[in-house]
Amino acid sequence: MLNLALLFLVIAIIAAVFGFGGIAGTAAGIAQLLFVIFLVLFVVSLLFGRRTVR
Repeated sequence: MLNLALLFLVIAIIAAVFGFGGIAGTAAGIAQLLFVIFLVLFVVSLLFGRRTVR
């Protein structure tokens, strides 16, 4: 998931450099959304991933 967020961030930067504002904005929005989803899943996995049954 983090790889996809970074990919869309790179696409947004490249599109912004070449002047494609709409594509850059959309790609940046997708990158932000994926990064937030990654953070939520990361925190959930930290909280619930280390449960051991004794």
